[in-house]
Amino acid sequence: MGLLERLRKEWFILGIVLVIAVARLEPGVGVKGGPLKPEITITYIAVSAIFFNSGLSLKTEELTSALMHVKLHLFVQIFTLVFFPTAIWVFLQLLSITPINEWLLKGLQTVGCMPPPVSSAVILTKAVGGNEV
Repeated sequence: MGLLERLRKEWFILGIVLVIAVARLEPGVGVKGGPLKPEITITYIAVSAIFFNSGLSLKTEELTSALMHVKLHLFVQIFTLVFFPTAIWVFLQLLSITPINEWLLKGLQTVGCMPPPVSSAVILTKAVGGNEV
């Protein structure tokens, strides 16, 4: 494999390294209020673009097939948003009688009530060989 072919294949990694190097040399470009305006571009434009791009990669047939699994979607939502926070709450009630710092318990409660990021769920699903239905 030639150098140019290798560069074309690894363009994303090379781009990340290049951006990190530029950020190291000129960190003022990405600061709040700087020329890139990260408080706007990251918060609104980048996040929207990532979800839009993910949506474009979905096949219509797979999307409609996945929408038909209502029981599965209900199970996932109830497990993530009801069962898991309740289990964490019970666990924290048991931990509250120990000498663990109160703020550590509050932090654990906050994290326990947050749903996992969608990207992590997709990566873990692919890692175990599951389909993305």
